[in-house]
Amino acid sequence: MKPRKPLWRILGSRFAHNLKYREAWALVSVVGDNSSCSEDVREHENLNTGGRAVARRNFTTPDGVGFSVTAYSEWKTGYPIMGFQVDAEDQVVLNLQDEVKQTWQPGDTIVIASTDYSMHQAEEFTLLPCPHCAKTQVKIKGKPQYTHVGEIIDGVDMRAEVALLSRNVLIYGEMEDSCYGHLCQYYNYDTFGGHIKVLHNFSSVHLSHVELKNMGQQREKGRYPVHFHMCGDVDQRGGYLEPTYVDGLSIHHSFSRCLTIHATNGLLVKNTVGYDTLGHCFFMEDGIEQRNTLFHNLGLLTRPGTLLPTDRNETVCVSMRDNVYKGYTPSPSTECKAVSTFWIANPNNNLISNAAAGSQDAGIFFVFHSSSTGESHGLVPETRAELTPLGIFYNNRVHSNFKAGLFIDKGVKTTNASAADPREYLCLENSARFRPHLNADANQPRVAAVIDTLISFKNNDLGAWIRGGDIIIQNSGFADNGVGLSFASDGSYPKDEGSSQEVKQSLFVGESRNRGNNGGQNKYWGPGGVDGKFRTLPRNRTFPIRGFQIYDGPLRVVQSTFRGFVQTPERFTSAVGFNLKNNWQLTPRNNLSQLSFNPDVNLQAFFGRPGQWFEGNDLDGDKNSIFRDVDGSVTGYPDTYAGRADNYLIQHPGCVKLPQWNGVSCSGRYSQVFIQTQGAPNLMLSILRDEYPDAPLVLRGTNSQGALSQQYQPVLMMSKSYTLHWNGPAPRETVLSLINFDKEDWVLVGLCYPSDTTFQIMSDIYNRQLNTFEDIIDYGTVSSLAQLEARQMERKYFFDRSVGLLWFYLQAQYNRDGHSYCSTKGCERVKVTATTSSKQTCNCTAKAYPKYSKTPSAVVPMPSQNTQPCKDCGAKQLVFSSEPWTSYLKTQVKSLGIKQLQNSNNISFITVNDIALPFSKPGFFIVSVDACSGKVTKKNSFARMDAKMEQFLKTGIPNRSIVLMATRGQPEGLRNLSPHLVSFGLAKAPDLLSKESLGLWGFRGDSPTPPWVSLQTGEGEDVLELQERYIPLNLEAYGCSPPTAHARKDLELLRKATGLQ
Repeated sequence: MKPRKPLWRILGSRFAHNLKYREAWALVSVVGDNSSCSEDVREHENLNTGGRAVARRNFTTPDGVGFSVTAYSEWKTGYPIMGFQVDAEDQVVLNLQDEVKQTWQPGDTIVIASTDYSMHQAEEFTLLPCPHCAKTQVKIKGKPQYTHVGEIIDGVDMRAEVALLSRNVLIYGEMEDSCYGHLCQYYNYDTFGGHIKVLHNFSSVHLSHVELKNMGQQREKGRYPVHFHMCGDVDQRGGYLEPTYVDGLSIHHSFSRCLTIHATNGLLVKNTVGYDTLGHCFFMEDGIEQRNTLFHNLGLLTRPGTLLPTDRNETVCVSMRDNVYKGYTPSPSTECKAVSTFWIANPNNNLISNAAAGSQDAGIFFVFHSSSTGESHGLVPETRAELTPLGIFYNNRVHSNFKAGLFIDKGVKTTNASAADPREYLCLENSARFRPHLNADANQPRVAAVIDTLISFKNNDLGAWIRGGDIIIQNSGFADNGVGLSFASDGSYPKDEGSSQEVKQSLFVGESRNRGNNGGQNKYWGPGGVDGKFRTLPRNRTFPIRGFQIYDGPLRVVQSTFRGFVQTPERFTSAVGFNLKNNWQLTPRNNLSQLSFNPDVNLQAFFGRPGQWFEGNDLDGDKNSIFRDVDGSVTGYPDTYAGRADNYLIQHPGCVKLPQWNGVSCSGRYSQVFIQTQGAPNLMLSILRDEYPDAPLVLRGTNSQGALSQQYQPVLMMSKSYTLHWNGPAPRETVLSLINFDKEDWVLVGLCYPSDTTFQIMSDIYNRQLNTFEDIIDYGTVSSLAQLEARQMERKYFFDRSVGLLWFYLQAQYNRDGHSYCSTKGCERVKVTATTSSKQTCNCTAKAYPKYSKTPSAVVPMPSQNTQPCKDCGAKQLVFSSEPWTSYLKTQVKSLGIKQLQNSNNISFITVNDIALPFSKPGFFIVSVDACSGKVTKKNSFARMDAKMEQFLKTGIPNRSIVLMATRGQPEGLRNLSPHLVSFGLAKAPDLLSKESLGLWGFRGDSPTPPWVSLQTGEGEDVLELQERYIPLNLEAYGCSPPTAHARKDLELLRKATGLQ
């Protein structure tokens, strides 16, 4: 009986002192605050109680997050059942970017996009009444199963898209309860819905704010929720004074696409949601659709379909074979598996402020038709899509896609299946090469395709893969992708001579603080990130995450920032890496400069090691991996080249070893020699530099073993001599092309042949574009290597029969232009035709050395290591947001508890826009920042919470201020601080009784509490790590004066694209 009296006094219980034998009792209360105690009791009878005793009470955290605590108790068949649960059911309030109070109503349905790798973490909710919600807040029924990020993390805008699905006008398909008749082997539900089809010669079509549900028919082509079918020009060019548009549609739970633009030009589609569909969602069909503008649309949960090979997943791809040539089985990875939220079949279309928030394969896919297809076949015999300049691409988001966020590459097959090519019509193929030129004319100047303000995160394989001619990516943010960005040109020569690719003013984050959820069809979960905590992972736990992937070339990475690349015992995570298992060329003209690496990057670059994912790391491209560090911002040594540690063709004694990278940094001049052979396709080539004869580079060639010819593409240091050997009889014909040689660059080469060989050697200049040969000159002989060296500029050769080496110079006679691989006149080549009766293996190494051995030396001295930090390195932007017109304040708070002070890294600070404000004395540190201008207005320290600090908190901080607070040690009076924090926007006074440290982001002002207000605390082993927040500035909600009117770039571009004012 004694314990019952304290329950009354402490918790406010009304029943505890009268409880009877086996009565079920439940209570929820707060120690010291029993005014709202919740309590219930149930009597016991015949082994059971009359139902369950349930007590429930709602609470709010200091950050304003609602939750409930429920206790329950009962007897059932003689056994007690009791417990409690903490739940946010029907308590979650979403803070949105836009005002929705007048348009989003209780009972409406919304969808929240995934912010993890799996698109299946998208969730639907019904809105609840919320009288206390602000204009930008809504309350949802139930609770989220997954975490949906609502902030900018590590500088990249990862806020989940939230879309309203409900509309006042609903058009829906009437569905059967289950699948019937067609495609039931793939879908267990009815996929035969309604459709809307717009045909040409209409008077006017404007679709606005309609909800379309259960629309589209998976078994029939041309039956889509909204289908503009061969309408031609539907803007001013087609005679429409009020151009055709689609605005504000909600297309969800669709059975075949979302919106199809078919042989239609000039259509405006804006503010439209496409959610949970089968097959490509926003779809351009025949490859001739142009000048269409997609503005501020959202597509998510794009599932595989069946209509086209590119819609299909692996299972459907191999089982649907009605349209392939008899007996052929399609290859899913090369012909199918490309379903995309935005399928853009012609580059001359405009994408502005769209979001591709989850597809089975790609978010935005640009594909290139060599001719018009489908019902448009023959209308435009030659589309020239590969040569067509890219339309406007600005401020688009791609995330939660399995294969790639943005994909610009590949074409579709434009012929029917046949014995010669058994693949299905319109399957994916790899022949297209995007190379935009003015007026789609290869003879006119190149036009760079500009990708501006792309946000790409949580894409399982690639944030972006872009193959093309001139490409520029700028002002873009990449985070948590398997590979952030990879350019591609071609395996040997870029298709577009003189073109290059560049990324600038961009941010790459390896593993962010968005750790994701273990579930929702995320496959991989393991340790990673800066903090080493468990998180969702791309591919698997060992996959080598890379920020920027070097492939082909020429390319440039400039003025960009890398952060959060931390390798683990299982995984190599590097800021810069290379395409895995690469068999193709890598030009030494791939330039990196003005790059910034945060301290949390411990592997700036990595050249691979044998093992999982890298396999042997021994293909020709792997061995020739190299890049130029223009200013030393990567390696620390300016104007040097970083390459593989085991490649001695590029080294000299002054090179600096980079063992963690499996690399070296070397000075010098570097180019490539493409070695093409006829008559011996299966040979392996061994190249030795005379200065390192014991370290050959062995190449197997880029072509398949059954090919009639073979090609080897080594990178060589200029002004050095090399010998070339084979693992079989020497090829009868060898052509050596000078690639990326500047005028007067040279190397001396000795090719191994049998001693009875006779030669015909000639040089020429090959024009690849015209397929012509000029300046054909035969080589003459000299009788010694000394004579050859004395007559270097002449076309001479020397054959050392005693060794078997044919010596001659490869020297460039002409200048190159820009990024061209060859000279202004064409590709300078030397062709050797050998005649011999010998079938011996041509490896002359044993005879050649030490006869031709030389002492290693540097042609270009190794520079001194940089000692000063680079002032202009890294991206100028600190935040990469989908609302680039909004300014943000980057803040960091590093508070230290007592135990943390004992560590070596015991610096406590607050930073504002990367300006560190350290404090070294125990106590409180408070920084106030003007919420309009972002300027620091005050910095104050207090040893304890006393009257002086209390007065400062009340009167010392200016109105309209962002308030940042950190602590060091365990400040005296921490508990007394609690009630004062309410004045900085906390929903209630926090309990700081046992806390050791805190970090506060508060607001002092007369406006409603901003959603970013937050309090973080630490105690014991739960220490408070470095905390980072991005806070929007200069908002009218703060009481700031309306900003000076300035045009938003997205709206300017919309007007430019459509001609509308």
